[in-house]
Amino acid sequence: MVTEELLFQGLKVLDLGSWIAAPSCAAMFADLGAEVIKIEQPEVGDAYRSYYLLPRSPNADANYTWTLDNRNKRSLSLNLKAVAGRAILETLIRQCDVYITNQPLPMRRELGLMWEDLQPLNERMIYASLTAYGEEGPERDKEAFDLVAYWSRSGLMNQMRHDDVQPRQAMAGMGDHPTGVALYASIVTALLKRERTGRGAKVHTSLLANGLWSASCLAQAVWADADFSHIPGQSGMTALFQAADGRWIQFSMIRTVEDFDRLVMALGKLEWLTDDRFATPESRADNTVLFTQMLRELIVQRASHEWMSLFQAENIPAALVAQFEDLPNDPQVLLNSMATEPAEELGMPRVVRDPVNVDGVARVGATHAPDVGEHTDEILSDLGFTDAQVVQLRNEGVV
Repeated sequence: MVTEELLFQGLKVLDLGSWIAAPSCAAMFADLGAEVIKIEQPEVGDAYRSYYLLPRSPNADANYTWTLDNRNKRSLSLNLKAVAGRAILETLIRQCDVYITNQPLPMRRELGLMWEDLQPLNERMIYASLTAYGEEGPERDKEAFDLVAYWSRSGLMNQMRHDDVQPRQAMAGMGDHPTGVALYASIVTALLKRERTGRGAKVHTSLLANGLWSASCLAQAVWADADFSHIPGQSGMTALFQAADGRWIQFSMIRTVEDFDRLVMALGKLEWLTDDRFATPESRADNTVLFTQMLRELIVQRASHEWMSLFQAENIPAALVAQFEDLPNDPQVLLNSMATEPAEELGMPRVVRDPVNVDGVARVGATHAPDVGEHTDEILSDLGFTDAQVVQLRNEGVV
């Protein structure tokens, strides 16, 4: 149990996000002690609540995705189209430090929830806006998940495939979670600015911007008028090699002549070193397809654990392509607190945490993610509403 003062203790955050990217950012603040109120539509709530039940999601009793991105928050159900609901929101805005939203821009304009609308209510507020394609331009109003705006539109999807093979869709949240970290960084930067100036600010990022940043080692080449026609496919040391047990091994860290020589000796193929086709880096490059095929025919003869034991003994920089089932026993994950024990029973022994680390900054252990409107009465009471008034708001469909 955390007893020391938390970095963001007393910071008030409103989470008007849905699905993954924006709520994951809010969860980062909650982990560091901020009071995070998640505002959801009455009864319906965030559609992400049921994601773990979809056919493409792994089966589990625990709602693992909802816990992951909404732990340590309180939920207020609020009808933002009702006058009384809007009044409650405005009261919360006047008191908050951070307002996080990924509502589509047309919805924000319709409800009067743009930065320009809300900034006069609280000049110290940090307004954090997340969009799919950016705040400006012909597509600023378009909605998209990360598998499109982050993965496909940035060029990542087309590049991350073998030659002449159909591009593959992204995994859920693969672009959302890094984008949530970028939004968090933007907010923290604005909080520092506020500390120095006394004024809030609008901050923003997009799924596309983060996809472009992730792809930038190649995407930057476009602005250098680079020739993309000679980018090699998955062959040579960039290829993957399947062992007898179906697991895959990669050798992408084999970068020097010495590394290659040690690998060949460990494989027991000394004759390859004297083969004119593979004797030099230049000849190997000319015969990379043949070499890849020969190496694949060799690796498939033994199980992955046998190969990895051999490579580790000989200090060969090879890696076993991990499966998710490996993670609970991965010492690097555990010893570096990449997945930590929750503060209460959640139906899971550990919860994945964000990758931001600051020594000496305490964290809240994960507690259950709230039910829809679970804390509505409590939050309204804090705002001064009586029990009778709360009942009336419920009868009117405001909460």
